[in-house]
Amino acid sequence: MIIRHYAEVKPGTYSGTPQGVQMREMITDRDGAPNFSLRVFDVQPGASTPFHSHEWEHEVFILDGTGTVRTEGTDTPFKRGDSVYVAPHEKHCFVADPGTPVQFICVIPSKNQCRL
Repeated sequence: MIIRHYAEVKPGTYSGTPQGVQMREMITDRDGAPNFSLRVFDVQPGASTPFHSHEWEHEVFILDGTGTVRTEGTDTPFKRGDSVYVAPHEKHCFVADPGTPVQFICVIPSKNQCRL
């Protein structure tokens, strides 16, 4: 078993991450988790994750803040407590509203994780 506090994990960025976005790799395959990686993202007010797609799904849970999930042609608002499913190959990004930071949990298959 591993218990790790958010404050114990050094935040970082991965290739292509815009200013104002950080990710903490809370649990990954490096910890012996063979199937899933659990990451926490912090997005500063008005910032967004990269607009991108990939071959795997992922699930997101909004811990705090408000913003929109941008897909091709659609902006869908989200708020604290919402969950988001992003389908494989669906272009997307998470945009924090001006004036409020966003924090969310993102779960993806371990073999496909972005490395810090």
